[in-house]
Amino acid sequence: MAVPKKKTSKAKSRSRRASAWTLERPSRSLCSRCGATKVPHVVCGNCGWYAGRQAIDVD
Repeated sequence: MAVPKKKTSKAKSRSRRASAWTLERPSRSLCSRCGATKVPHVVCGNCGWYAGRQAIDVD
């Protein structure tokens, strides 16, 4: 069985593990009523509509 010649530094091992924790930007969609960008499955902050009905009153 192979044995490492040198100890792996903390920085090297932690940076290797940290690559799995990279964050991605949340996906975006367009509101079907006003065309503004919004997060999917969330009420549109511009017009207040969700799933073909007015969910909140935005003035």
